[in-house]
Amino acid sequence: MNLILFGPPAAGKGTQAKRLVETRKMVQLSTGDMLRAAIASGSELGKRVAGIMERGDLVSDDIVIELIESRLPEAEAAGGAIFDGFPRTLAQAEALDRMLEHRGSRIDEVIRLKVDDEALMQRIAGRYAESGRPDDNPESFKVRLDAYNTQTAPLLPYYQGQKKLVEVDGMGSIEAVAAGIDKALDKAR
Repeated sequence: MNLILFGPPAAGKGTQAKRLVETRKMVQLSTGDMLRAAIASGSELGKRVAGIMERGDLVSDDIVIELIESRLPEAEAAGGAIFDGFPRTLAQAEALDRMLEHRGSRIDEVIRLKVDDEALMQRIAGRYAESGRPDDNPESFKVRLDAYNTQTAPLLPYYQGQKKLVEVDGMGSIEAVAAGIDKALDKAR
């Protein structure tokens, strides 16, 4: 099973993906984690990506698609992928569909974590105070949230048209959100 966890930054996608890795043995393909790893490596790609992320801008489709494609064999061997933070644009969604179709696979479910923007601002301020992650800087976060609302949210009709979109209230406790996700995935089987 391949699924997309969909929602704005700080909606809890990473937390829920990690839980699904443990409980359902799927592979999490988090573009954010992959990009942070590239930065930490000090590679040329990492240096380019660092400046983009610090400004809160989105990394180019070509770079992100290349990272995702390199991890698909691992996900296939595990029986499925959790796409976290990808796709972010219609072009990425279409590229993902083509990549998976070429491999005889597809996206089975898209779970949208519905959250309130103001609550996200509070959540990110707390996370930045704890971790100091550069991409969690409140000013960068505002740019990322705006980018999500203008560039990524338009993907909702794309997946709705494919009858793959399920909405889960992302404002509840971690356990309540997890229960909503599990219910959606169990129905999809």
